[in-house]
Amino acid sequence: MRPKGSAEQLEYRRRLAAEHLAEGKSLTSVAQMVKASPSSVKRWKDALQRGGMDALKAKPHPGHEPRLNSKKRKQLLRILLRGPVDAGYSNDLWTCARVADVIERRLGVKYHPDYVGTLLHRLGWTCQLPEQRARERDPEAIERWRREDWPRIKRGLRAES
Repeated sequence: MRPKGSAEQLEYRRRLAAEHLAEGKSLTSVAQMVKASPSSVKRWKDALQRGGMDALKAKPHPGHEPRLNSKKRKQLLRILLRGPVDAGYSNDLWTCARVADVIERRLGVKYHPDYVGTLLHRLGWTCQLPEQRARERDPEAIERWRREDWPRIKRGLRAES
């Protein structure tokens, strides 16, 4: 299991262990100092002997380059902030399918609509739907019901039980 910490923090830990090993300290004492297992410290020591301090550098994460680079992500955010109507849709509601369509048309990158929700979340966007309320809604009648009818009904329920 990968220890907690950023790649830079873990690299710092390996380099610190290397310094202690260079001072002649034992594997177990170095392991305790840097809060690692002795087998990890042994691996780092072997890597040091083979490749020097460069062998302890953080390695880049595997995987392909993101299809939306930082420039295209900024473009997408500008498009999203201008709104769906500006993007050519009839109402002011972004859906994952619409965002996927905009990304494909404007940025030339095709994403499945199911993934777009994850992408939007990473960009700091959250799912928000407009509240649907009836046109006939009467706020005064609702407040009156809460103030007068609901307490009466609630008292009746308590009396029955």
